[in-house]
Amino acid sequence: MTQSRLTVDIWSDIACPWCFIGKRRFEQALAGLPFRDGVDVVWHSYQLDPSLPEHYDGTELDYLATVKGLAPERVEEMLAHVTEQAAGVGLDYDFGNLKVANSLTAHRLLHLAKAHGRAGELKEALLSAHFERGLDTGDRATLRALGCQVGLPDDDVVRVLDGDAHAADVEADVEQARALGITGVPFFVLGMKYGISGAQPPEVFADALTAAWTEAHPLERVAASDGAACGPDGCA
Repeated sequence: MTQSRLTVDIWSDIACPWCFIGKRRFEQALAGLPFRDGVDVVWHSYQLDPSLPEHYDGTELDYLATVKGLAPERVEEMLAHVTEQAAGVGLDYDFGNLKVANSLTAHRLLHLAKAHGRAGELKEALLSAHFERGLDTGDRATLRALGCQVGLPDDDVVRVLDGDAHAADVEADVEQARALGITGVPFFVLGMKYGISGAQPPEVFADALTAAWTEAHPLERVAASDGAACGPDGCA
C-alpha cells in the first residue's frame, strides 16, 4: 500500500528576519525525523508591508523608526537580538548593509520557481541575498541573476520580471492566509490541520510534525487474529 505524504504549507515573506530563522529551525527538526522524505513543503507568499516602494532610500533602522514609528534605540535592540538568534542557526545577518525593498516582484518570481520545482532553492537564495549579502531584492538584475542561479529558464524569468505574471497567485496566497486567520509570519500549516506560528524551537516543530505524521499514518494490524503474546496478566 502506498503511504500518503504529509504536506507542510509555509507562509512567509523574504523581508521577514524571523522567516529565515524559522526556515532553518524547521529544517533542523525535519532532518532528524525518520519520515522526512515523506514530507512535502509548499511555500506561500505573504507581504508584511505591501506599501513599500520598490526601492527605499534608507537603512532597516531608518525604515522601522520612520515608517513604523519605533524608537531608534528600541530598533537597535531588536536588530541585535534577531542577529544573535540568526547566528544560533548559522545565519550571518548584516542589517547595516540590508537593502529595504518591496517584495512583490520576488514573490511573483517564487511562484515561477514553484512551477519549475525550484521554490525551496529560490526562497533560500532570496532570504540570503536580503539578510546576509546586502543585495537589493527589488532590483530586476538581482532577481534575474538569482532566478538563473537556481536553474530557472532565463526567458521565463525575464517574462515575469517585465510584466505582472503570477501577481494573482501572490494575492491568492494572501487571501488564503486571511481565510486561515494568519496575521503574522512565518506560519506553518501541517496537513491543513495544525498551525504553528512563528520561528519556534526545533523541538516544537519535531513534536508537531511527528503528531501530524502519526495521525495520518495510523498503525494497521496485518493479522486476522492476535497471536501468542504476553500482557499485564501473564502470557497466553
